[in-house]
Amino acid sequence: MSHQLTTITVIGAGGKMGMRISANLQKSQYRMFYCENAAQAQQNVTAQGRELADAASVVPLSDVVILAVPDIVLGKVSQSMVPLMKAGAILLTLDPAAAYANLIAQREGIRYAVAHPCHPSVFLQRYTKEEHDDAFGGIAAIQHVAASFEAGSDADKAALSEVIRVMYGPVEEVHWVTVTQLAYLEPTLVETVACMVGAFMKEALDETVRHAGVPEAAAKAMLFGHIQIALAVAFRATNPFSDACMIAMEYGREKIIKPDWKQIFHQQELDIVIARMLKIDAIRR
Repeated sequence: MSHQLTTITVIGAGGKMGMRISANLQKSQYRMFYCENAAQAQQNVTAQGRELADAASVVPLSDVVILAVPDIVLGKVSQSMVPLMKAGAILLTLDPAAAYANLIAQREGIRYAVAHPCHPSVFLQRYTKEEHDDAFGGIAAIQHVAASFEAGSDADKAALSEVIRVMYGPVEEVHWVTVTQLAYLEPTLVETVACMVGAFMKEALDETVRHAGVPEAAAKAMLFGHIQIALAVAFRATNPFSDACMIAMEYGREKIIKPDWKQIFHQQELDIVIARMLKIDAIRR
């Protein structure tokens, strides 16, 4: 089987992620097709000089079909697209939830992959204004990508990696994991934990201003600086936390964190959160 990937179709090209990845793919050497059903989203595509294509006509020509659509409709959309795909083509989704829940339409001869951006690291050294402004990634700030292609050979992964590097570029490294491992990365690690903690810190900031009457600018200055210090000490051991800080941290764990919090890494808990995200009763086994 040839490992050459030359033709790519983006389904949902006018949505948020569809527009992001299309902006990079449009500048590549790949033969590109852009498909979008929603009227406003179609305008988003054509406004960027991308010609709209009919999925029924272009999907059968494509080596890679990218489903840039929300998780909750991936199952339905894949049921429409997979029957159109040519044998040996790759169906690439951008999030692992639907793949983990076995909601993606299956067909013999079709290969399945997932690739999700890690976003630029909080520790990334940025040198230009464009890099500083690119918090999400895919424009100027370099990022990593976590991807799964369990049926792919090393050569298959190398070919798909080039597509991934373009669509999420600039990319430093593509990390190959299983679908289940990717699901533990997102949602468990980065949404259940990191995003929740980020939102929790915002709540704590608001409560500091409301309850203690601290000027908001002062509270933000103190918190934003200490977020950086806390991450640097915890992850890079730049300096140890002080003895007094360690006592306050332990008090915080007692008051805020449940002793059994690590149960979120049990697979049955992963099943629960993904089912909730996809708004289904249970994942399929």
